[in-house]
Parts: sequence; structure tokens; C-alpha cells
Amino acid sequence: MGRPATGHVVRPTASRPSLGLRFWAYGNREFLTLGRPQDGWTLERAERELAVVLRDVELGTWRRRMPDPTPTAATDPSFHVFASGWLVAKRVEVRPNTARSYSNDLTNHLLPFFKDHQVSQITIQEVDRYRQAKVREASEITAARQAGKPRMVEVVDVGRRRYRRPERALSARSINMHISLLAQILAVAVDHGHLEINPAVGRRRRLKAEKPRPVHLDSADQIAALLEAAGEMDQAGRTTGRRAVVAVLLLGGGRASATGALRWRDIDLANGRLLVGRDKTNAGVREVDMLPLLREILTEHKAASTATDPDDPVFVTSRGKPRDRHNIRQRVVLPAVRRADKLLVGRGSEPLPLGISPHKLRHTFASILVAIGRDPAEVMRQLGHTDPAFTLRVYTHTMRRSDGERDRLRSLVEGKACFLETKEPRQAAKAHGQATSA
Repeated sequence: MGRPATGHVVRPTASRPSLGLRFWAYGNREFLTLGRPQDGWTLERAERELAVVLRDVELGTWRRRMPDPTPTAATDPSFHVFASGWLVAKRVEVRPNTARSYSNDLTNHLLPFFKDHQVSQITIQEVDRYRQAKVREASEITAARQAGKPRMVEVVDVGRRRYRRPERALSARSINMHISLLAQILAVAVDHGHLEINPAVGRRRRLKAEKPRPVHLDSADQIAALLEAAGEMDQAGRTTGRRAVVAVLLLGGGRASATGALRWRDIDLANGRLLVGRDKTNAGVREVDMLPLLREILTEHKAASTATDPDDPVFVTSRGKPRDRHNIRQRVVLPAVRRADKLLVGRGSEPLPLGISPHKLRHTFASILVAIGRDPAEVMRQLGHTDPAFTLRVYTHTMRRSDGERDRLRSLVEGKACFLETKEPRQAAKAHGQATSA
């Protein structure tokens, strides 16, 4: 039997200006947008609507309303109206992060160019003109930055704080992704008879994009330096867990979003298993066999944590909120990379490769597994991959390591390397106290 019909009214926020209903129906969690206060929706009216919805659920007559992506009254709608309707319909089909990405690309790129076009006016020539305009814009942004006069843009971060930063030039890959999104929207326009052909389809509409160069941490020294740097940040900061976050990315292959979503029930320290169950793909839902070093670091992190109930988040901010992918990138990985570079250069070694990000640390995990002798099938299973091509590329890259470097990597991940002494602050203090009393 499904869950009973329960729910509540969701009040408007800065990011969601409409009232809404969140409720359980037929065992599923549903959300229904009602309307904005300026359109006449009040809390009292929303409560009445909730009562009606819950009654219909109890009777078995409630059905999810699927929005029509195109207005039936318009035979040739504007691109702005059509694309907005398409996005509303698409939100119920894709994950929230994907919907946000679509919304961002539409708002900041496609709509400013095509907003005054009727759908029928979007031709192959117009798509080519959009591509050319974006290439020119990227060249101008790059030239301004090289001249020391970067163009500044205002950004709103995940905490709703506004700040200004230099504008970034779009890569060929990003421009191609915008055109692919346009092709998705116009495919529906073709289905609805607004266009005879899809003008955004075809290789000639895309730019030739260079394949991103592989970025891995190529040595045990680099991996150890990054973990050491994150440990130093733990000792100097108001919160702990940065070293453990980096360890999960490097030695557990988690995506940043899945790492932030970890709960203590997902970590089986006794049996050395890490359950990655909140990832972006079905294949990403997997059980990872913890390498000994990861198990050791997570054990220390749990001992230093104040909230370790099964449903408590493993990694939290100074405000006690779970770290999200943005926080992990901006507050953990990038600062740790900068600190690791200083450590390595101070020791006469090369700094880390350019372009290290949370996802590149996941690639490093694959590289580590191959280097210590795991076969491609096992690497695919641990990563949650369905495409063997990436795994084989990593395998070829890693097989070029010398035997000595493989031995150092194996020693590191098995927790035998003597240069990994950094503990979590509370754990280190406990150890120091024991040593003093002795």
C-alpha cells in the first residue's frame, strides 16, 4: 500500500515566487505550482486547494497535470513563448540540475538572440548567425581579458549573494551544447507543425571542438600533497571534513553532488563499503569497495564529527548544512589545490596539473585502480560507468606508469605511506593529549 495522502503548502521564496503544494500521492512525492500572490493566490486559498487535492488523492481521482509545451491558440508562436512552454513541460521529465542548466542556457544565451523571432523565422541561416555571433563574442571577451580590461558580469551564487567577476568566454563545446538545446526545442516545433525541418540539426551547425585534455594526478606525491593540503585546511578552519571530502573524490570516485549527499548510513566502515546511492545516473547507484586509506580517513572523520546518526550528513558546512557540489568545488577542492601547489613547489616538485576539479579527481580514482592492478570491468563497476570507452582510455594512460610509481601508489592507497600523518583536528588533539599523559 502506498503512503497516505499528506502534504503542505510551500510558501514563495526569492527563487520560486509562486505558492505551491508538496504532497504524497499513490506512493510518490509530488509538487504542484499554484500561482503568485500578485495573481490572487493567498495562503488561505492555497490551503483550500491542498484540501481538494488530498481529497482527490484519497478517492483515487487525482491525476498529474502535464503542461502543454505549445499554446494551441498560436499557429506561429514566438520563440520566447514556445521555448518557455517547452521548459515548463521539460521540468517534470528531467532532474533538477538538468532543468537549471536548460533554464540558464535559455535565459542567458538563446533567448537574448532569438526572443524576437517567430518559430517559423528560425532558419538554418539564423542558427549559423547565432553560432557566428557567439564566436565573435568569445573572441571579444578573450581580447579584453588579455588587454588587462576584462568585461565584468554580476553573479548570484547558491547563497543568493551577488558579486562581480570577469566574464568568461564560451568554449566551442559550450556553444555546441546551446545549439543542441535549440535543436531539442525545435524538434517539438516540427512535431507540432510550426516548422517543416529542424534547422539546428546537423554537423555543419556545430563548431569543431577540441577534445578536453585528460587531467589526472599522476603521482603518489601529488595525491598525498592534495590530501595533506586539505588536512591543513581542516586544522586552520572552523569546520572539519575537507580531507575526507577530497579522499572520497580521489579514492572513492564519487561525483561532487553524490559526495555531498552522503549520509552516515551510506558508509559501512566495518566492512569497508561505501554506498553511492544519490547519484545522477542509474549506473551511478553502486557500492564501492573502500581502499584502506579511504577507510582510515573516513574513520578519523567520523571520530571527529559531532553528528553521526545514520541520517546525519557526512560532510557539513560551518552552518551545519550538507555540502553541495558548488560548496565542494569552491570551498574544498580549489583551495586545497592551491595549497597543495605551494607544498609541492616548496619541496622542489612540479605543481598539480592545471584544470583539477572534483570530476577530475573522480578520473584520478579510475587511474589509481588501474595502476594497482584492477581490470577494466572492475574499474567500470566501481565508477558506475556503462561506457567502456572512458575506462579503456584511462587504462591506456595509466599503463604507461613505471613499476616504481605503481608501487608507490599501491603503498599510498593501502595506508602504508609515511607522509600521510595529518589527522582531523579533534583526533589529532586527542592523540596529542594521550602522548602528553604518557
